[in-house]
Amino acid sequence: MTAGAADRQAAQAGECAPETGLAGAGADAPRAAPVTAPVTATPIAPATLYLVATPIGNLGDLSPRARDTLAAVDVMYAEDTRVTRKLSARFQLTTPLRRFDAATTARKIPEILARLDAGEAVALVSDAGTPGISDPGTPLVAAARDAGYDVVPVPGPSAAVAALSVSGLPTHAYYFGGFLPRKAGKRERLLTALGELDATLVFYESPYRVVASFQQLAQLWPTRMGAFARELTKLHEEIVRAPLPELAADLAARPSIRGEFVILIAPEPH
Repeated sequence: MTAGAADRQAAQAGECAPETGLAGAGADAPRAAPVTAPVTATPIAPATLYLVATPIGNLGDLSPRARDTLAAVDVMYAEDTRVTRKLSARFQLTTPLRRFDAATTARKIPEILARLDAGEAVALVSDAGTPGISDPGTPLVAAARDAGYDVVPVPGPSAAVAALSVSGLPTHAYYFGGFLPRKAGKRERLLTALGELDATLVFYESPYRVVASFQQLAQLWPTRMGAFARELTKLHEEIVRAPLPELAADLAARPSIRGEFVILIAPEPH
């Protein structure tokens, strides 16, 4: 870690000390004085790539460890720097920010490897959620590992897991397929191949294609239960569980649809 990163870490560590209070057992029992928990700086290793999960909507979901890591590394790479600048402003992060997306992967991977070779600690974040999951981070992780550098996860929010946990659909096994194919023919071939799995299917979908996707799902599996989660952790969060034909009809009847979707399809009941 460079001197600048160390200074940022020391300065920002003092801003996040939480306060806790212990109440007495009885209504009239005196309350203990607030206790300031000691802050232990997250140790940052040099020449290490950190994959830091960030909120999928509610900025309050950024973990203390994630914040400390982003404050302490030498540089952050983000899929969309405009989104990450808002996160940096909210948590008073001054770490330098660089772009890393699908359009810049080829030229940015050598740049990041050079930083690691120089001993820098580098953080990768996505627009929302966990980097490397349905985003351009995977080639970078592979390149860093192949070059012998440590890659460290800093876990946190995931839209797929959050949606599954509140869907009421079976969770004994699940298949996450990222974004559904754009074309109907490719979608049908993929879904047909996955249809025999004894697992809940989980996909991401755009608001512009979600109606067509659900209509196709309803035709393919008219007796299956499904669910969708929209705008997770945001003001207009919506989670709906129903048979697939009902979900398709619900969405088709809406005058407009906004927000990214998580689509979930239950396996055939035994």
